Amino acid sequence: MAHANSLFAACGTTIFETMSRLANTHGAVNLGQGFPEGLEPAALVERLAQADRAGPHQYPSMMGTPSLRQAVADHETRAWGLATRPEQVMVTSGATEALAACFFGLIEPGDEVVLIEPLYDSYLPIIRRAGGTPKLVRVEPPHWTLPREQLTAAFGPRTRLLVLNSPTNPCGKVYDADELAFIADLLDRHDCLAVCDEVYEHLTFDGRRHIPLASLPGMRARAVKIGSAGKIFSLTGWKVGWVVAETEVLAPIAKAHQFLTFTTPPSLQEAVAWGLEQQRDYLDGLAGVLQGRRDRLAAGLTAAGFRVLPTGGSYFLTADFAPLGFTGSDADFCRMITEKAGVAAIPVSAFYQGGAPAHYARFCFAKTDDAIDRAIERLQVLWLARPTKEALDGRGPL
Repeated sequence: MAHANSLFAACGTTIFETMSRLANTHGAVNLGQGFPEGLEPAALVERLAQADRAGPHQYPSMMGTPSLRQAVADHETRAWGLATRPEQVMVTSGATEALAACFFGLIEPGDEVVLIEPLYDSYLPIIRRAGGTPKLVRVEPPHWTLPREQLTAAFGPRTRLLVLNSPTNPCGKVYDADELAFIADLLDRHDCLAVCDEVYEHLTFDGRRHIPLASLPGMRARAVKIGSAGKIFSLTGWKVGWVVAETEVLAPIAKAHQFLTFTTPPSLQEAVAWGLEQQRDYLDGLAGVLQGRRDRLAAGLTAAGFRVLPTGGSYFLTADFAPLGFTGSDADFCRMITEKAGVAAIPVSAFYQGGAPAHYARFCFAKTDDAIDRAIERLQVLWLARPTKEALDGRGPL
């Protein structure tokens, strides 16, 4: 296309948008796109309405309103024992904008960035547009084991950043203390920073607890934390995020942020600030609610014939559909169940760059019990009806 940036022109539409459109077309239960349902805290929504009526309605500071910067700092101190000052916090228009500000602000052309697949799809195009060179290593199903030898080999003299997502989208991996200590040692040895995508920080299950990389010895000055009000309060459409870092690291990120969105609506910031202080019971109880929904979906998928992998955190679980006998790709499988069963999921290969595991699908369990039950009923009807091989391969009618 003439006059188009070649990098973004080659990206195509995200798999999340593609599958959501397909879900809408077929009236499917959308367990693909990761937005929660039936979890929005009513008091916080009402607080936004009050803040919107009260104003102000003009630009707040590009760094964020004083109330939200203070609330985020208090949250970091209270939740993770990381004494944080408001000047170490910058508010962004969602976590994706926070990531963009970090990559544009911290990467010079030619810098190398280490990433661990499977990964959120926005990382690579932004890093490449910032001039960075991705160096990919991967964790793979079913155990999602950190490949320490490959990770060590990915670091070199031009490495500038590591991107660490924990709890991880899509596989639900929660990095433990030993894994984080290994990563911290690599960062120290190579004098690198880590951009820590921690948007699911409060969504850990089965007694696990998220460990911020910044809490490890020597990592406070190396860790740049990304947070999300949308994930904390199940209000993803609000698009309020933040960056927490030492002030000298935050400064170049803020320079990039001022030329991206510059600032975020003040009423949203005011409501989130109130929520962080006044809705702690909601925040503390959300993981338990989601663990119940995870278990509900996992039991239903298992009954339908899937092999469900353990998930320690996030909104998502991964299911192996190989036991069902489907011989097509994961993209074919997700398209087929959307069209024939009315249930949307995301192919796990979308989170890898080539040569990906080919028989896994990601399902979002942050949905209502009714949506989960309807999805399971539809999948069980499809698979327990003994479809023909042609139907299984997506080539013929059931």
